[in-house]
Amino acid sequence: MSAGDRNSREPDDWFLPKAFGYGASLPIAWQGWALLAAYVAALAGAGWALMPRHPILFVVVALLVTVPLVVVSEQHTRGGWRWRWGGK
Repeated sequence: MSAGDRNSREPDDWFLPKAFGYGASLPIAWQGWALLAAYVAALAGAGWALMPRHPILFVVVALLVTVPLVVVSEQHTRGGWRWRWGGK
């Protein structure tokens, strides 16, 4: 990805793709940062409310908030999710 590719952004691009491996990297739009902040807040809230008395319920809640994070971030990653080796 060249410097010009990084600076040009489509409205639906919220995340950069990882340079190596599979998935998304850092957010590049406020929507991506908001999604990530909401995810962290949900996990922190669930951890505060449920741990250590209900660890199984915490795992269930963690899965329930992780699945939408993965789906939305995959839909809004520039170029989609695929295996990358660092080059074009």
